[in-house]
Amino acid sequence: MKKATTSIVVALTLIAGLVFSNTSYAQIGEKKAEKKANKDTEAFRYEIECVGNGAQGTYLIKVWSYSKKATVAKEQSKKNAVHGVIFKGFAGGGKGCVAQKALASDPAVEQDKAAFFEEFFADGGKYMKYVSESTDGAVGAGDVMKVGKEYKVGVVVSVMKDALRADLEAAGVIKGLSSGF
Repeated sequence: MKKATTSIVVALTLIAGLVFSNTSYAQIGEKKAEKKANKDTEAFRYEIECVGNGAQGTYLIKVWSYSKKATVAKEQSKKNAVHGVIFKGFAGGGKGCVAQKALASDPAVEQDKAAFFEEFFADGGKYMKYVSESTDGAVGAGDVMKVGKEYKVGVVVSVMKDALRADLEAAGVIKGLSSGF
């Protein structure tokens, strides 16, 4: 009886060990995927186009992001959209769109305030409160393209530019519109 009990305890210990090790392997895999997504985004390779008029104080834009995985490109689109509004701006065009300048008039501000932007654009960072997907996460059939070894994914998002500008001004990252020339 004692031998059977010992065998059962050993078997349960082995099963528990396997369950816990699989969980940690899954967590390691998630962290690797997150690191990969961040590496893909570090270069901030994307394109922005206006797709229409958003609500007051917002931009309604489509951001095209690049990555070796379509899901990674889609996930990074929000980060790219906010980055584009701050540093690049976008051209006008049809659908009532008017060209918009970047919020940061000084291109050096990204390097000058690197610590701020590293935290701001971290996964789940403050940038998330200024952007939302306007299509509830759906990506149109023509908005996923294979370009060489990468995917180019277009996602329509809404960026709350007035709130973003106010918070960046309050943090001393960009100059206010009333600060003079």
